[in-house]
Amino acid sequence: MEDCIFCKIANHVIESNYVYEDELVAAFRDMNPQAPTHVLVVPKEHYANIVDGVPAQTLAAMAHAVDEVAKAEGIRESGFRVIANTGDDAGQTVHHLHWHVLGGTNMGEGLMP
Repeated sequence: MEDCIFCKIANHVIESNYVYEDELVAAFRDMNPQAPTHVLVVPKEHYANIVDGVPAQTLAAMAHAVDEVAKAEGIRESGFRVIANTGDDAGQTVHHLHWHVLGGTNMGEGLMP
């Protein structure tokens, strides 16, 4: 999608603070972090959300990127949270599939940190 900010970041039209990247996905630091570690994992192809016919290969690449981010950020063993907002009522502000990887603090048992 031509005007999508996450498409531009994932494909280096706009540069960011990248944590991980492969041919299908990019992971970069959130500009408004909600936890000490807050990284977004996005596919390079545009999908509006997780129910937008995302190929299994892309979802697998995203899951692999989450693992790589957790290792790189030192939160794999201590624990982290992965969130995908879907739709306006869920708080999705950029309509390009993205997973929030949050960690680096005890987030407790509640849904949100």
